[in-house]
Amino acid sequence: MMAEGEDSGFSLMSLEDELTCSICLSTFDCPVTIPCGHNFCQGCLLATWRDSYSCPQCRTLFATKPELKKNTVLSTVVETFRVRAVKGEGAAAAAAAKPEKKKKNVIRCDTCMEAEAAQTCLTCMASFCEEHLRPHRENPIFRLHQLSLPIGDLMERICSDHHKLMELFCTQHQRPICSLCLQQVHRGCPFTTPEEQRSLKESDLREKLGLLDGKLSKNETVISQMRAMQNKLKESAVHRKSSLAAGYQQMRDMLAREEGEALKAIDKEVESGEVKIKGLITKLSDNVNNISKAKEEIHLLLGQSQTLAFLQSSFNLPQAVSFDPYTPRITLDSKKVVQSEAFAMTLKNYLIELLKHPVEARIPKLIADINTGAYAVGEKAAYGSGLGPSSPGTNMEPELKFPQFRLQGPGPQAKPTQKKKPQKTKTENTLGNKKLGKSMENLLEFGVKENQKGRAAAAESKEKTALVTETSEIPTEISSAEKRSDLLKYGTVLTFDPRTAHKRIELSENFTKASVSDDHTKYPDCPERFAVCSQVLTSKGFSAGRHYWEVRLSCNNFIGIGLAYSSIDRKGPTSRLGRNDKSWCVEWFNVKLSAWHNSRETVLVNPSPKRIGVLLDCEEGKATFYNVADRAYPFHSFAFPFAEAVYPAFWIFSSGSYITLCKLQ
Repeated sequence: MMAEGEDSGFSLMSLEDELTCSICLSTFDCPVTIPCGHNFCQGCLLATWRDSYSCPQCRTLFATKPELKKNTVLSTVVETFRVRAVKGEGAAAAAAAKPEKKKKNVIRCDTCMEAEAAQTCLTCMASFCEEHLRPHRENPIFRLHQLSLPIGDLMERICSDHHKLMELFCTQHQRPICSLCLQQVHRGCPFTTPEEQRSLKESDLREKLGLLDGKLSKNETVISQMRAMQNKLKESAVHRKSSLAAGYQQMRDMLAREEGEALKAIDKEVESGEVKIKGLITKLSDNVNNISKAKEEIHLLLGQSQTLAFLQSSFNLPQAVSFDPYTPRITLDSKKVVQSEAFAMTLKNYLIELLKHPVEARIPKLIADINTGAYAVGEKAAYGSGLGPSSPGTNMEPELKFPQFRLQGPGPQAKPTQKKKPQKTKTENTLGNKKLGKSMENLLEFGVKENQKGRAAAAESKEKTALVTETSEIPTEISSAEKRSDLLKYGTVLTFDPRTAHKRIELSENFTKASVSDDHTKYPDCPERFAVCSQVLTSKGFSAGRHYWEVRLSCNNFIGIGLAYSSIDRKGPTSRLGRNDKSWCVEWFNVKLSAWHNSRETVLVNPSPKRIGVLLDCEEGKATFYNVADRAYPFHSFAFPFAEAVYPAFWIFSSGSYITLCKLQ
């Protein structure tokens, strides 16, 4: 079919000379045929007929003006040729080839070929002017003929198969058809009139137009909102930048003031030292003058020739002789200068370390450092740079920072510091709690006592109790969260054993709540009671099966949760959970979370939980600790052989803290 269309188009284009008017040398426009058989454009032919009527091509002379009729076949061929020419060469080339023929498309009367058609008869398939339309208006024979407005594409409305007017529309095949098509090819197809189909299509297009209008309105509204948002974004950016610049400028101003104060302190110290040096130089200069004068007097006496006069003369040494000259040690190492210099270097190094972190991690680190009182960067910088307590000529002493202390089992530790009068620590100022300050003093004293008591045992088994610090990620076998309902199947009811509770621990709520205070509870002495560490065991132990329990924490600070054999030491320094081979625990010491066993520490990622679940599987020899929220999230697991029954064990240190055994539902 494609090849046929191309061949027909090629053959039609080859007839261009035959479709050209010999008068205007352009393709025919409303071609008419005269009696001699030649064809011309109607307008061109009428322009040549003035006084006589002859054929412009063969010169045949006609006595009267011939009646001109439109050559419909040639007109159709010319129109087809024009369409093909436009498709092949482009509309611009066609317009440039025949600019003078670009006139208004006027439909002419098919009878006179001169007047403009008034109406088209769809029965006669011809267009008529008012004069030649009179028979249709006056003669009853033409009364049934269907008249319409002038139609230019009349030939396109003729069925190519039956040569009848396509006055119907097949809705199934979406094409116009004639009455014979309806009886043959389109028999049984639903049909309607073109006018009705146009009405339906217009209605559908109007609906689509309404939809497009709605979408257009919504898009314009969103664009307007986004532009408003863009303006707000720019305004917000200007405000944010202004606020940020003001904040940094304030910091620069504060640092500039601090820098000025530090420089003034040095200048003042230099001025004070210079005054002292000038005073000493003046005094020593006077002494030099007095001693020089004494030397001159002695030389005069030695030059005396009269012995009697020499003997009768007297000489006394000046007071300057009794003054032993010395070079004073005057430096700039006053407390204020050294402290200012150490502060500047500490702050600089801390900012360097802080700015190494991404922006989103700086605030949490800053808050954590404030809460813990940590100053590792600054401390290292100050002490390591010679500005610390080892610097000569300073009165600085190493400040005892609480977060640096760790309670450890027996083994080599720092020498016990000399006891001083208890002072208010920085941590106490931060928390604003006198009981916590007292608890921290007790913790430090306990670490010293524990060190002294455990030194002998550490010397005998140094390798066994050596402290090894590691960093541990969550084990891969417990890295996925579990449904809490799956764990509750192994739930068990626990209570604290009052026989094991340290005297600082108070039990309440039917032995399900353990709290710690600085006031001792009057428990009777018994071998099972912990005497050194504020710890407590439960009354029930396990040696077989699976068991699950949960505890609620008042805080995540100085609290330990674990397991212990009943044979754990109760009186000595090795009774601390995890500091022996008979106990295991996870412990929150300040903000650090660690797992302990046999004095071996594994530092964990701290999830800061409020509710802890413990699953003990005696068959597999494993205990898993969970952060219980919407689900149970495991964060550590111990594996150990069951040499004997294990008991849930707890360590509570901070005064006012407590642990509650939860009722499982």
